[in-house]
Formats: sequence, structure tokens, C-alpha cells
Amino acid sequence: MAPIAASRQQFDEIPTVVGIFSAFGLVFSVSLFAWICCQRKSSKSNKTPPYKFVHVLKGVDIYPENLNSKKKFGADEKSEAKNKSTMPKNSLHLDLEKRDLNGNFPKTTPKIQSSPDLENLSPKHFVERKKDSVSPDSLKSITSLSSEDKQDKLGTLFFSLEYNFEKKAFVVNIKEARGLPAMDEQSMTSDPYIKMTILPEKKHKVKTRVLRKTLDPAFDETFTFYGIPYTQIQDLTLHFMILSFDRFSRDDVIGEVLIPLAGIELSEGRLLMDREIIKRNVRKSSGRGELLISLCYQSTTNTLTVVVLKARHLPKSDVSGLSDPYVKVNLYHAKKRISKKKTHVKKCTPNAVFNELFVFDIPCEGLDDISIEFLVLDSDRGSRNEVIGRLTLGSSAEGTGGEHWKEICEYPRRQIAKWHMLCDG
Repeated sequence: MAPIAASRQQFDEIPTVVGIFSAFGLVFSVSLFAWICCQRKSSKSNKTPPYKFVHVLKGVDIYPENLNSKKKFGADEKSEAKNKSTMPKNSLHLDLEKRDLNGNFPKTTPKIQSSPDLENLSPKHFVERKKDSVSPDSLKSITSLSSEDKQDKLGTLFFSLEYNFEKKAFVVNIKEARGLPAMDEQSMTSDPYIKMTILPEKKHKVKTRVLRKTLDPAFDETFTFYGIPYTQIQDLTLHFMILSFDRFSRDDVIGEVLIPLAGIELSEGRLLMDREIIKRNVRKSSGRGELLISLCYQSTTNTLTVVVLKARHLPKSDVSGLSDPYVKVNLYHAKKRISKKKTHVKKCTPNAVFNELFVFDIPCEGLDDISIEFLVLDSDRGSRNEVIGRLTLGSSAEGTGGEHWKEICEYPRRQIAKWHMLCDG
């Protein structure tokens, strides 16, 4: 009996030993986890965060101009105090955190004032060179224009150009616009913003935020384009489109500014420039181009087969001379749209080949109350797409549209193709 009692006593001591080791293991694990968290927190506090992005383009990163190697987010209090004393009031560095996802300011509206860079320029910021800039006398003459002259003028755009040889980047600062016309007749104001494109390739498209209810917007936004060699600058052209935002319809085009960079030297520092805003140069051609359409009406299945084949001689929709056309097809029954389709976008061509087929189900017997509309549009990533031309086919259509519709009604199950002239959108 003695050996049995001794073994039982040994087994009773095992849970006590396991509990002691478990307690030591738990304390060690908690201590290790707390130590790791403290190390990570200290490393994050000592590490300088990267730059904040202002815009991110396709293949192009755009940083704020006011951020350099010494002005990074997360700096100490002394450096921040020095930076705040030297930076302008409406600097882009101070306004980033107030923006929403669209780049707008939800609550506060910027003061209507001229850009401080135009009035108080110092050699600390950059080496200034003025080309066609506005003198104080000319500014007085602008403000003292008569009402008739103001109606004819569309305002003045102020901007600066610079090339950063260290980063191999082209820098454009859109400062402000003055004397814009009122596009809203009720409030006699505008909601302006600027869309900028680098021509001729149209790869780089940016736009500023919308400033509400002002005719003298101070944007002061800087866009930096990386990957553009200095030797290529002379071949580029800057296109500024000044628009007024409209919540309920297409944005109103105020005017445009076209700046060829040939002959402009940026090797000596930043170049301050201003240009008069002119009316948009849309070429008024005798025709809007032609569209080749093939139609086939299947009376047995009551379907209409539409093939968008080609487009040719499309007019230019912007100053680059090249459009990115696509075709939108709308099917109407008794003047009510019941179906819509669209083709793919063809890049940079006035003569596009689509070869895309669409099949529409007809809700009634016959094609008497059916009509089909073709809209040729220019795809624009930066703003709303512009209508290049329009074509309507139906029983009430005139010209080739009515003849083509009559033929497919008389000869069902036959694919009939015809060229049609596009009319203004």
C-alpha cells in the first residue's frame, strides 16, 4: 500500500507545477508584447512620414510645391513654426487636410483676393522673371474698364512655369484669374475652375478645385509633372480651359488659353506669366463628319441589329486637333428611350473604325414608332464628354436617315449599310 500512496502524492503535485509554469509563461508573453508595442511606437514617432500627394495621375505623381526636403509632415515644432512664418496664407500646404475626396473645401470658402505671389515676390522663393506680366498701371486700367469693354473681355489668367532639374520635373502653378464673366444670370457670379492639358499627346490632364461664387478666383495650385525631359519642353503646348461648374447641366465654358512653350527658357528660374482669356476656338466646319451604319430588321424575332462600322472626317473638338471618339446608340419607342449601348473609345483619330454589333429587342410589331439615335462623342477624362455629331434614323427622319429606314422596312432580314452625314449635337 505504501508505493501506491507515494505515486498518488507525485501525481497531485503535477497540476501545481503546470500552473506555476503557465503563470510564468503568461507574464513573459505579456511583457514581450508590451515591449514590442513600445518599440514600434518609438520607431514610428522617430520616422518621418513620406510626402502627401496632391494629385495622382496615370503614370505621374504630383506633389505640393511648398514641400521640400526640409518641410515634411511630422517635423518638430520649431521647424513648423519657421515654415508657417515664411509660407503664404493660402498655401496649398496648409489647406490639404481641409479638402474632401474631390479636392473641394466643404465649409469654408476662400477669400477673394489676389495671389500673394503676384504682389510680394521675394528672391527667397525663386528667381523671378516676368514675361508679359501685368504692371500696376495695367491693373488699374483693368479695374477701370467700362461695362461694354468688360462684356467683351473674358478675364486674365495668371500662372508660373518652372523646371526642376534635380527631380527632372516640369512645374506649373495656376495662381489666379481676374475679371471673369458671370455665367449665372441670377446671382451674377460664377463657380470657376481650370482644366489644364499638356499637348499634343494629352497624357497629362489636371484640374483645379471649384471656387464658389467668385469672378476673381485665387487658386494657387501647383502641379508637378515628372518624367518630362527638359529638351522636350520646347515641343509642348499648355492648354488651359476655364469653366464654370453647373450642378444641373453641362459645365459652362468661359474661355481658353493656349501657351506654346517653344522659345520659352526655364533654365534661369521660375517664369511668371499672364494671358488674356479668349473664346473657345471650335472649328465651324460645313459638316460634323460621317458615320457608316449597317441595319437589319428581323421580322420573325422582332429584333433590330445595328452595326456601327466607321466614322470619318470628324472635326477636332479641342486645340490638339485629335479626338478620342466613341458612339453612343439610343433606341426610342414613341419618343421614349428604352435601350442604350455604346462602342469602345478610339484614341486620337478623326477616322475611327469600330465594327461593333448591337442587337435590340423591339417591343412592338413593325418599326413605325421606333427610332434610333447615334451620338458621336469625344472622350475626355478630365471633364464631361463633348458631343461631336448626331444622327437620327427613323420613319420621320429626313434625308439619308429616312431613306435607310425605309429600305430596312421593305427588305427585312437584309443587312443594309450606308454613310450618313452627322449634324450638330
